[in-house]
Amino acid sequence: IFLACSCAQKNATVPALKVEGVSLYQEGTSEPVVWRGLSFGWHNLWPRFYNKDAVNTLTENWGCHVFRAAIGADTLHETEDNRGYIDYPERALECLFNVIDGAIETGSYIIVDWHSHLLHLEEAEEFFRAVATKYAGCPNLIYELFNEPVSQEFEDSRDYSEPSAESLDAYWLKLKEYAQTLIPVIAECSGCHPVILMGCPRWDQALDCVIRNPIEGYDNLMYTTHFYAATHGQWLRDRSDAAMAAGLPVFISECAACEASGDGPMDPAEWEEWNRWAAARNVSLLTWSISDKNETCSMFAPEAVSEGPWDDSAIKEWGLVVREWLKN
Repeated sequence: IFLACSCAQKNATVPALKVEGVSLYQEGTSEPVVWRGLSFGWHNLWPRFYNKDAVNTLTENWGCHVFRAAIGADTLHETEDNRGYIDYPERALECLFNVIDGAIETGSYIIVDWHSHLLHLEEAEEFFRAVATKYAGCPNLIYELFNEPVSQEFEDSRDYSEPSAESLDAYWLKLKEYAQTLIPVIAECSGCHPVILMGCPRWDQALDCVIRNPIEGYDNLMYTTHFYAATHGQWLRDRSDAAMAAGLPVFISECAACEASGDGPMDPAEWEEWNRWAAARNVSLLTWSISDKNETCSMFAPEAVSEGPWDDSAIKEWGLVVREWLKN
């Protein structure tokens, strides 16, 4: 069903990306890339926004040039309409290819995000093999291997309690093996040397596990940190600083100004502190999310059209903040 893609035919004009030290660069440039971008919400909850016109509107009207496609691996709420890639791969790939093609046509970058809290190696390999093969040679794509691992206890029983340091280290070993299986698949199928992002335990916050035992053998790799400013403060910035001091590149592929639940009040002061911190360290930020859920971090109201353009009445408070932030 899904034919191979030629980026030359789709007018891709973006430079390839490379990681040097702890920073991200475009080929042929000497200054680090520091992005402000947007993440789509779970594709299996808000598939209507996964279209090329939305990408074009967000590029032309909002000034966004880097996107994240959050392709839900798992089926949510056990309903027919919320099936993830594992239960409905055809729709997942259709949604993903729509926004990848939109990004290519607008000269933007896009992160292909395997959006799950659970480890699914076999299905993830199938997914990344299909995407990297279809878009072989396209410099627009970045691959995010695992959105937010939680813990082994969560894998076993959906237990949210705080695990021990030893348990997190053991879980990281499994995640490291997972990454070391997927990285060569993507590198081989893509026919190039794409940037790859990898999450770490406790919703991408246990960077100390990675410091003790980093992934080896691939030099275009970055590690993701996720923050929600009303919950995560200086302690997470300190962990990220420690990771970079240890030589680990950090990329923030998901963040917002509200609480970690995605709801509750925004903390503008802490949001600004995160922005100052990131700018000083050349760390990119992608905000969550292009969706119409009844929560703080969802940028659109339910009456917002799927393709855009959107007037202010269809954009929620966080969306207005992000739209202005993208232009600064």
